Amino acid sequence: MPADLLSARETCRILGISQATLYAYVSRGLLESRPGKDHRSRLYPRQDVERLAQRKRAGRGAARGAAQSLDRGLPVLETRISLIRPDGPYYRGRSAIDLVREGATLEGVARRLWDCGDHDPFGVPFAERWPDRVAAIAGDADLPPLERAMSAIPLLALDVRHSFNSAPRVRNEIAATLLRHNAALLVAQPPSAGPVHRLLAQRWKPGDEGFAELVRAALIVCADHELNVSAFAARVVASTGAHLHATVCSGLAALSGPRHGGATARAYALIGDAREAATARDFIAARWQRGDDLPGFGHALYPHGDPRAAELLAHVRKQHAGTPGLAALEALIAATEEISGQRPNIDFMLAALCRLNGLPATPALVMFAAARLAGWLAHALEQQAQGRLIRPRASYAGIAPENAAPAE
Repeated sequence: MPADLLSARETCRILGISQATLYAYVSRGLLESRPGKDHRSRLYPRQDVERLAQRKRAGRGAARGAAQSLDRGLPVLETRISLIRPDGPYYRGRSAIDLVREGATLEGVARRLWDCGDHDPFGVPFAERWPDRVAAIAGDADLPPLERAMSAIPLLALDVRHSFNSAPRVRNEIAATLLRHNAALLVAQPPSAGPVHRLLAQRWKPGDEGFAELVRAALIVCADHELNVSAFAARVVASTGAHLHATVCSGLAALSGPRHGGATARAYALIGDAREAATARDFIAARWQRGDDLPGFGHALYPHGDPRAAELLAHVRKQHAGTPGLAALEALIAATEEISGQRPNIDFMLAALCRLNGLPATPALVMFAAARLAGWLAHALEQQAQGRLIRPRASYAGIAPENAAPAE
């Protein structure tokens, strides 16, 4: 048995529960199970079991509850920006899925997330050229997208008034320009006053309206997702009074990690590996039996399936109906659900969109970064308006200092 998988007996012992309770945990999506060697027994990922055991030990104490909150536990702050429900995210009370179907653009969604009201911050004059000090970096297509954006954005801030000391209307206009600048930097193009989805689509598949619609839908469902890692990072930086440009860089830095934005590249690789296998079912069954994870499948906040992925899949099915690529993708999705019970998440569908359109993995991350910037800015603006510093405390668990006074 692989070291990272536990038997039912070991799992029950660690969690201090009965087998009946264990089965209930699986049915509620708290734990996943995998088939054992005899195909009758079940095995459980050690990491998930230990995480659940830690949550159980945390109990209901205030300090322990606060620690538990750092890993998708109890809410730690209030927001009016977005709400996560089983049918997907809601942006200030409107379903992201409905906004996709109504033809919304990322710019329109940004106005909603930023609570602009009747004011259109995207309507202000916009220079469609880079300042001299950033032109070389902005146009260097050999640089990775996130690094190019993180290099240029601080320099762009030098010519912009400090956002924290500006009126809300001005802050929204700064945010609008920053949204456009970020998208252009991610694809090494000049800044454009046109819709972001068209800028990206034209860079990757010029003149393909169907593809542009897929990009538009992807941007809408990725625009915000409550207090995810990158949004929280941006919010913490914004609480210090930093410029909006600095908050965006902190979000990009967080997104660069393999456990966040990098998940799209892993999902892209999984799709490619499945294509090379004899059958998708054999490929997934072998991975699952070994205890390997399945990048792009499952989501802790959507145990019954990620609605954002389901919406993108519906659009992909229309655009690529009858193609071999879609047939292979459907086989992979069906095999994974049959064997693991997991359904595609948004990372998988961004990667799949690239695979089906003959693109490398990078555009999947670029779409995520271009879209999620709208959410980071929303959280930064909300935090600036509150005017409070985010400064949690840590529970020290290291070596006690010498000659320390006894705790009272």
